[in-house]
Amino acid sequence: MSQSAYIKFKEKSTVTSITLDEVKAQLLTYKEQVNKTGQQLGWDYGEAAFPYTIETKTDAEGNWFYLKGINHLYKYIIVGVKNLTQDDDEQTYIQVVLPDGCTHGDKAKGNELCKYLGKQFKAELQLFNGRKMYFNPRK
Repeated sequence: MSQSAYIKFKEKSTVTSITLDEVKAQLLTYKEQVNKTGQQLGWDYGEAAFPYTIETKTDAEGNWFYLKGINHLYKYIIVGVKNLTQDDDEQTYIQVVLPDGCTHGDKAKGNELCKYLGKQFKAELQLFNGRKMYFNPRK
């Protein structure tokens, strides 16, 4: 059974809406940061911290992309951006999906990437297990 995590932008988040390309750019920034950390440590930490390639399909129509694992410990994670309209108020959120057949490594990396994105955007994060983490200022 697939599981989803949601990164929701609130009033005091750094952004109120986001595009799929901006999410990809943020993940590439994460990949650069862990590669630099690996260079400082003297080992290939980048491949261990981000063991995925970013893939897009033609039928995705700009709504989602997926992270494809580069070794047998990781399979794939789907990342999409959606808009929700309630009472004339439009809210954009990032949905991270662990499809059927994903590994425990995918779930761990999915949680790690969601926390990173939540911190970067100062957003509210609902994890795969339903628990919420608040990175946005709430006062």
